[in-house]
Amino acid sequence: MTGRFRAAPKAAAHLLAAGALAATLGTTLGASPALSEAPTVLVSIKPIHALVSGVMEGVGKPDLLLEGAASPHSYSLRPSQARALTQADLIFWVGGGLEPFLEGPLQTLGADARRVALIEAAGVEVLPFREGGAFEAHAHAHGNGQDHGDKHAQDHGHDHDHDHDHGDEHDNDHDHGHSDEHDHGHDDAHAHDEEHGHDHSGGDPHIWLDPTNAQAIVRAVADALAAVDPPNAARYRENAAAAVASLDALDAELSDRLAPAVDKPFIVFHDAYRYLEERYGLTAAGAITVNPEVAPGAARVAEMRETVARLGAVCLFAEPQFEPRIVAVVAEGTEARTGVLDPLGAEIPAGPGHYAALMRAMARSFTDCLAPSG
Repeated sequence: MTGRFRAAPKAAAHLLAAGALAATLGTTLGASPALSEAPTVLVSIKPIHALVSGVMEGVGKPDLLLEGAASPHSYSLRPSQARALTQADLIFWVGGGLEPFLEGPLQTLGADARRVALIEAAGVEVLPFREGGAFEAHAHAHGNGQDHGDKHAQDHGHDHDHDHDHGDEHDNDHDHGHSDEHDHGHDDAHAHDEEHGHDHSGGDPHIWLDPTNAQAIVRAVADALAAVDPPNAARYRENAAAAVASLDALDAELSDRLAPAVDKPFIVFHDAYRYLEERYGLTAAGAITVNPEVAPGAARVAEMRETVARLGAVCLFAEPQFEPRIVAVVAEGTEARTGVLDPLGAEIPAGPGHYAALMRAMARSFTDCLAPSG
């Protein structure tokens, strides 16, 4: 798959992409009917649920754990959700860096299920966190020797070969000891200021915001489903192949849509968008808070105001999962516009079409704030 920063697609390419996307991530394929009863599948968040739904199309439907605008960084399981963990045959989650509330329950309530931490899936490129609230110096630096495609190859000379050997191998024999490996500090996060509370050693968990990672996730999901449901393995893999092709078309569409926003600096509420930034050449200048669960203090607000002024940040983005008033406070007295980015798509209905709708909504939010027409 090629990277971006290429010439905008021609009108005909747009029509082909639109046609492919209409048939993507949610349209029943012309394959044979399901050959056996579908396994009980549980997925942590909406974007991943959408990808899993596409792979399971025509066989069954996965259950979604987190709905609405709940933040996976600080969620607490309800009794009904705890029961769902005990009844699942297969559980997909990103990993402890995004859903620390699942680490313990997966070892107890979900102990009988096959568990797949998708941040460890083969082919998923994991970027490191940027440190501190102002990271304009790192705006286009990968920091881990990895590449997001041909658009960066000319600058960095990297290849795109990821030999992770993870993915769907995380079954019951592979104990997910994330609670021992990655102490994310969420239990005592509020005892620290916004410079603490997040352990960034595991990498940025917002992996789905790069469509090439979404492709790797789809492949890993198909492999895991085939392992627990061999009679329907061919259907899962056929669906996955169609989803990968659709994600290629979506990637091309997003590259074109986001072109007007390239190289225009902006501030985000927390550092959740690096995958999308690096894929499409966007320029984040900083984050208002390092730990989204801890409100930034006066010093951080002052620092971000200074960053906005110094870099001429065009926009400040809030998130629906967190208090938007803080963004308004930082923007006050500056010329920056404000917008909203939602990496989970809280208002977008769950289902196979969610992922493409989410990524289009993100692109629209960037362009509306950074490069408004008229």
